[in-house]
Amino acid sequence: MAAVRSVNKMYGVCFHAVRQTARLKAARLTQHRAFRVGAVRRQQPFDSTLEKPQFPGASAEFVDQLEFIQPNVISGIPVYRVMDRQGNIINPSQDPQLSKETVLNFYQKMTLLNTMDRILYESQRQGRISFYMTNYGEEGTHIGSAAALDPSDIVFGQYREAGVLMYRGFPLDLFMAQCYANADDLGKGRQMPVHYGCKDRNFVTISSPLATQIPQAAGAAYAVKRENVNRAVICYFGEGAASEGDAHAGFNFSATLECPLIFFCRNNGYAISTPTNEQYRGDGIAARGPGYGMLSIRVDGNDVFAVYNATKEARRRAVAENQPFLIEAMTYRIGHHSTSDDSSAYRSVDEVNYWDKQDHPISRLRHYMTTRGWWSEDDERSWRKQSRKTVMEAFEKAEKRLKPNPELMFTDVYQEMTPNLNKQRESLWRHVQQYKENYPLDMYDK
Repeated sequence: MAAVRSVNKMYGVCFHAVRQTARLKAARLTQHRAFRVGAVRRQQPFDSTLEKPQFPGASAEFVDQLEFIQPNVISGIPVYRVMDRQGNIINPSQDPQLSKETVLNFYQKMTLLNTMDRILYESQRQGRISFYMTNYGEEGTHIGSAAALDPSDIVFGQYREAGVLMYRGFPLDLFMAQCYANADDLGKGRQMPVHYGCKDRNFVTISSPLATQIPQAAGAAYAVKRENVNRAVICYFGEGAASEGDAHAGFNFSATLECPLIFFCRNNGYAISTPTNEQYRGDGIAARGPGYGMLSIRVDGNDVFAVYNATKEARRRAVAENQPFLIEAMTYRIGHHSTSDDSSAYRSVDEVNYWDKQDHPISRLRHYMTTRGWWSEDDERSWRKQSRKTVMEAFEKAEKRLKPNPELMFTDVYQEMTPNLNKQRESLWRHVQQYKENYPLDMYDK
């Protein structure tokens, strides 16, 4: 019996110690949650005598009148802009004061992208490539935001941000190689056209499923924060992708983890054929930011200077303060969603013509340069001729290149080939040898 009493006593001491340890851990966890380093708000000491809400999930006051909050608590989030449609600076204090060389580079990148789009779009229509997506009308969102970033910043694109990669120095030869899936393609021919990626330029390879890049960007931004370096992440997406569940996950993770991340939404009016008035009932995408505790702004996406200013300030503060920002760039998709789409089925020609002729980001910037004597009709003709020649040379080179070696279908997944992959590889080559008249292997790289 004495032995039993001794064991029970020892059990009681151990159990007490475990409970004390658990209480200590819980206290430390509570303290950590209540007093996060760098948090905007700190949990106040609990006082049961005060007639104030003590709920941990929100900061508010009690009311004694039944009233539902209206969807639009303000008349509408304003649209920040620097230039009017004629290229005139509205408020001189907002002029970014960019040099002539920088502005010319903006214009030339925007128009070069436009020229590449036209040639590759026609290439698809002629059956030379399988698919394409143009960037018509959204060039200002690409170049304005790209110019405000640091080259070391990580970019997560959707599929209509080719101008961002172009601004970072991605050559026309590699744009063409990717769309033609030839032996020069960095992706080794494994991706659909326009799914670009470049590790050297910190541009994460694009994937087709909508919004998958949003939570990925939040994770990358958290990693960047832990590295404690002067670096940010920017994540591009359309307003249609903001309806995906991944958008909620990305927004919430980035806000609660306090990540240096810029969410850049291109609100171009349509999610393929679905107009914005059928996508949401609230005030666009910027209105969602406050609900996640994010600073937000709405800008004129056809004003390259407004986009530049907003992205530059968001980038500065994201890095300095470790918090995410949401930029909603209002623009218009002039082209079809893709070569698989016919937008005339759901919008009028007059609607498209208005944005193409009256409120285009390229023409607005050209007005700005012309007013300052930085650009002339002769400059325009010369540059258009030169840029088309440059694009056509890259186009012709890509078309003549061999396709990637078929063996590359089985590489870059495992360090060593697995038995099942070896079996598939052997099966492939048996099939090719049996029906070699249908497989022109001379078109493929050795």
